[in-house]
Amino acid sequence: MVPLVSSSSGAQATLAVEDAAEVLSGRRIVVLTGAGMSTDSGIPDYRGEGAPKRNPMTFDQFLASDSYRKRYWAGSHLGWRMFDAAQPNDGHRILAELEDAGLVSGVVTQNVDGLHARAGTKHLVDLHGSMDRVNCLNCGQTFARASIAQRISDANPWLTEPDLVRMAPDGDAEVAEYEAFQVPACTVCGGVLKPDVVFFGEFIPTEKFAEASAMVAASDAMVIAGSSLVVNSGIRLLEQARRRKLPVVIINRGVTKGDGRATVKIDAGTSETLRALTDRLLQGGSSPVD
Repeated sequence: MVPLVSSSSGAQATLAVEDAAEVLSGRRIVVLTGAGMSTDSGIPDYRGEGAPKRNPMTFDQFLASDSYRKRYWAGSHLGWRMFDAAQPNDGHRILAELEDAGLVSGVVTQNVDGLHARAGTKHLVDLHGSMDRVNCLNCGQTFARASIAQRISDANPWLTEPDLVRMAPDGDAEVAEYEAFQVPACTVCGGVLKPDVVFFGEFIPTEKFAEASAMVAASDAMVIAGSSLVVNSGIRLLEQARRRKLPVVIINRGVTKGDGRATVKIDAGTSETLRALTDRLLQGGSSPVD
């Protein structure tokens, strides 16, 4: 399916939003979000303009040695301070408003920042987990990230935030010195702790993807906001929507892997586009079809 509109500014952008509102009107919308959704909250994108090249740690590396875990946890701790301070932006709040209005049936996010939940979204599937939880890989005990962060600070008073921390979308940061870092262990069994997020080399939990698929199946349209759709899970959900012949609106700065399958592609930022789209849907009296 060829996109109706692909635009970035001015009159063309307005036309794109109007086309999107037309195809979404009266439909229950499932929303898939990616890193571009949170850039207005100060969290960088993986692949956006100016994003640094990264070689994130894989799950196998994390398991392989204590040295890898020291490097990961040192960087993750510094990144978490900035990550935790981020606030939901207008785009997050708009999606929560649309859910309350009955226009959005749920949000599936590839982000691990927890900002959708903090903005008030109730029907939420965090496909890749959330950085505010930490799990023991041995006994399965779950801890609040804040409590683990306090333990890290107490055990590593020398670890201070450098003048400039380069934060990544997953809450990690670059740290040069980490060999002296004391890695926290599970207080229940002494096992290895890991944030409740999907590392590179890990599979999305089956039940999580099933929840996301159920949201798509229960909806009449899909909006993809701030995702380049490079990660396979996003493409799979897009394909489920396409097979059901649902209209698909993609909002993203730059090219995505799903552009050729979109009904409408809007090349623009998520927050301002969602606001403009919401204004048109609400002005038009859009409501879900029974």
